[in-house]
Amino acid sequence: MSELPENMRAIGFDAPGAPDVLRVEDVALPQVGAGDVLIKVAYAGVNRPDCIQRAGNYPAPPGASPILGLEVSGEIVAAGDDVPQEMVGSLVAALTPGGGYAEYCTAPWQHCLPVPEGMDLKHAAALPETLFTVWHNVFERGMAREGETLLVHGGTSGIGTMAIMLAKAFDMKVITTCGDEAKCEAARTLGADLAINYREADFVDAVKEYTEGKGVDVVLDMVSGDYVPRNLQCLAEDGRHVTIAVLGGAKADLFMPMVMMRRLTLTGSTLRPRSDAFKAALADEIAKNAWPLFTGGDLSPVMDQTFPLHEAAAAHARMESSVHIGKIMLEVAGG
Repeated sequence: MSELPENMRAIGFDAPGAPDVLRVEDVALPQVGAGDVLIKVAYAGVNRPDCIQRAGNYPAPPGASPILGLEVSGEIVAAGDDVPQEMVGSLVAALTPGGGYAEYCTAPWQHCLPVPEGMDLKHAAALPETLFTVWHNVFERGMAREGETLLVHGGTSGIGTMAIMLAKAFDMKVITTCGDEAKCEAARTLGADLAINYREADFVDAVKEYTEGKGVDVVLDMVSGDYVPRNLQCLAEDGRHVTIAVLGGAKADLFMPMVMMRRLTLTGSTLRPRSDAFKAALADEIAKNAWPLFTGGDLSPVMDQTFPLHEAAAAHARMESSVHIGKIMLEVAGG
């Protein structure tokens, strides 16, 4: 194996702001902790939290790399003392605490998923952040199970497309909302049983009509704000409401007697600040139950556009325009 360089290219910014603050800089290779692997990055996924961090509203947790990027794929080129050394030389997809927008990135070894021969590295890098988020929030916190109905907003986002695919793989019905007919059609193609154009129809009425008044069992909510009371109107008795982002506002006005009478559960989570041990357990659960669906070719992430690393600003601008369908990626090796 060739000797590692001292420095690498990475995307940085001097001060928070719009996408155009992002630029390529030369930085030192990250230090490899005892439980970490060093990955030579092939591709990095672009996620909404990256944009929020760049804008100054989502600081990296203590000890995490200040470089953006929460998921990568590539080759493990070095490993810490507590890592099985046979991992060196293997191809992985990894959930990272940060640092993905760079030529090299560290990640705890237990947050890596193996990329088998024949699996595309770009597709592999598009999976960890959304797969970990959806698996934990829909299936663990939301307790979704076969035969139930899921409502997910933003059906053509990275999270939305993952939620639709996984729910259908586990024999659930899926209702989603999208902002135009083209996105609704894309969601239907993915398997959504009902796609509602929220600009033309009230999703509460549409859900009630489709479920014949029963409602849905789980809502995956990325909007929050004034969507929450409307989401609760969509829930069936004993329904679960899981919030993972507050894109529409941090506060909601709730009618609590309905929560009591219908025995609703309101929960939510953020993934990035959770402990390494929690993420390792989650990775293990995913490796057993969901990863084989992708490595075996049953499911494949929905891909939008791929940008070279030095065009990270354009990738962020595309995400913030909300015109994308599926995952936006950065090509790092050669990019």
